[in-house]
Amino acid sequence: MITSASNMQMKNLVRLQKKGRARREQDVFVVEGMKMYREAPREFIEKVYISKSFSEKAEAGELLGGRNVEVVDDRVFQNISDTKTPQGILAVIRRQHYTLEQVVGGEKPLVLVLENIQDPGNLGTILRTGEGAGVTGIVMSADTVDIYNPKTIRSTMGSVYRMPFCYAEDMDQVMRNLKQKGISVYAAHLKGSADYDAVDYRGSCGFLIGNEGSGLSERLAAQADGYIRIPMCGEVESLNAAVASAVLMYEAFRQRKS
Repeated sequence: MITSASNMQMKNLVRLQKKGRARREQDVFVVEGMKMYREAPREFIEKVYISKSFSEKAEAGELLGGRNVEVVDDRVFQNISDTKTPQGILAVIRRQHYTLEQVVGGEKPLVLVLENIQDPGNLGTILRTGEGAGVTGIVMSADTVDIYNPKTIRSTMGSVYRMPFCYAEDMDQVMRNLKQKGISVYAAHLKGSADYDAVDYRGSCGFLIGNEGSGLSERLAAQADGYIRIPMCGEVESLNAAVASAVLMYEAFRQRKS
């Protein structure tokens, strides 16, 4: 059993939890809790750590299925966990890599293009909602928050394992690629002239979603096939990025389903 926070493995886990650079260099990320462990693709699990108290539970053997794990003293486990009340199981997962072609390809794609999203919870919620609404892939600008941030990972509730995504340095190239594939892209924009539910999303299409505070850059928005808006009552100007994304994604889902 690991009983010291100065153990090299424990120090590395703390780095992986806190530093995006460490996650990139080692090509792994950390997940916590039984749900995130259960849903992780077995072939991508690098290492599993459980607390001493969790190891003594009957469900531990069933959940781990004979997998070799490291048992960690409860106090030390608390130190390596990013949550205040850890469930007692933590795993290091190998990162998945998708090409832009994989993310925006396929038959009748429904794509999200995110620019400079900064809130980890927003990004995770967008991934989770995107899976539920039938989104086929997500492209993010290079300045978008790290998708492997622990808060983002928790917010995805497992969708990070199943939703194809990629970061792009050149968003202009992304837009050219989408147009070449016949994918109509609509910008969620305050200057939108059409209500979001007045546009036909049954073909290949995508939505541009901008930064929580400043919205889309003029350069990227100008490349959209159209501006759409979500009508507001009262004095509200806009919705949270994750909420706005959900409204648009589920309208596309509704149209495609019917």
